[in-house]
Amino acid sequence: MRNKPLLTLAITAVMTTQVQAEVSDAVIDSSFYPYKDGVPTLEGLSAGMTINQSNVDQFKEALDPAMYTFIKNGDTDMKVGETSDFVLDESYIEATRKYSAGVTLGAEVGQISETVAGRPFPEEPSMDDPRAGEKLAWNFKYGYNWGDSASIYPFYWKYRDMGSGKVERTLKFNFHFLNFTHRTQHEPFPEVTPNPSNFFRSTYGEVLEPYDVKNTQLLIHRFEDDTKLDNVYLYLGFQRRVRRLSSGQTTDAFLGSDLMIEDFEGYNGRISDMNWAYKGTKNVLLPMYNHNALTEYDLEVHPDDEDGYKMVAFGGKGGCFPQITWQLRKVHLLESHPVDESHPISKRIHFIDAQTFTIPRTIAYDRKGDLWRSFSIGQAHPDHHLPVNKGTGVSIDDSFSMIDVQAQHCTTGQFKGIVDPALSPVDKFTVQNMRSSGK
Repeated sequence: MRNKPLLTLAITAVMTTQVQAEVSDAVIDSSFYPYKDGVPTLEGLSAGMTINQSNVDQFKEALDPAMYTFIKNGDTDMKVGETSDFVLDESYIEATRKYSAGVTLGAEVGQISETVAGRPFPEEPSMDDPRAGEKLAWNFKYGYNWGDSASIYPFYWKYRDMGSGKVERTLKFNFHFLNFTHRTQHEPFPEVTPNPSNFFRSTYGEVLEPYDVKNTQLLIHRFEDDTKLDNVYLYLGFQRRVRRLSSGQTTDAFLGSDLMIEDFEGYNGRISDMNWAYKGTKNVLLPMYNHNALTEYDLEVHPDDEDGYKMVAFGGKGGCFPQITWQLRKVHLLESHPVDESHPISKRIHFIDAQTFTIPRTIAYDRKGDLWRSFSIGQAHPDHHLPVNKGTGVSIDDSFSMIDVQAQHCTTGQFKGIVDPALSPVDKFTVQNMRSSGK
């Protein structure tokens, strides 16, 4: 077995007293170290090259349908980077090894046996397993996206007309994330107590600019019990009151952008809200990169900080495409179909990075089955980012682009992601905090 640091052993020892068989080294290696024997290759593809209209057909098998069409139409080019090893924090891997054996799905979608921490289903998905898609969805939900706690501080959204390239509006946010349960890296382990409502995770966002929406705040409480509806609250600064959103409002355009609340992080809903289908595993080009090695940055939206951090630049048609590099990576294809027939989307195809279980690419189809939206979330390696993120094992959300291909409009995001639990104390994720912050 791999060497286990004493600190990691101490952390996992206090998580639970349950006794069960550990997940095998072979399963752990396949799930968390997919490139230990080499990275994916494709004939003619190499780091440093650019995929454009002239050669895109040669690499069509490694592109999702939306990106293929964008490049084929000349809307953007794609710079290829070397495939990086995004190894997650050892505490999360050890929790998977120790606690995932014997985890099972319940009778209904959204039900799962008691879990402690780590990836609940680390085994390779199988096309012969009718519930393989559901297992992948649980791996995402209990994944290591932002780790136990992190912040985007600050976070810029730009609304853009794709035809003219005009930036219609710029919003500045702070966002914060906190796992109440399934914690492995930051104390307390494995959960925050007291937690009387049995929350699993919470997201809090606050608008800082412009003035007309300043102090607008969003608070999401997701329960450990996936069958319970999320608590979603919105504080409107001009009204100075908190209102609770209905489940249907999470699929409305958020603050006039091209995103729904349900779109956040690739998918921000319950497992039980969707029917899931595994569509295979293949090598796909994903927007994953080393932030500090990029050659283009946007110095207007956010000047250099004293730490030297610079925001990702955008270009291509309408300024809707992040100027980053893409890596050929092992990817699980996962389809989600809404249970609610009135949902505005008929299906999403999620391109899940098999190592990190983040969702760097999602394409969505409208009720008629036509391509509607193309969503990219750029993932930056933590060791080539801010100094505070080095060694955290957290794949850092670093840029986003949501393109409405039918309306020819996009919303882009530029991040300064920080893995620092001090920025996201528990009391920030309360309705009381929304009221006091909005005064």
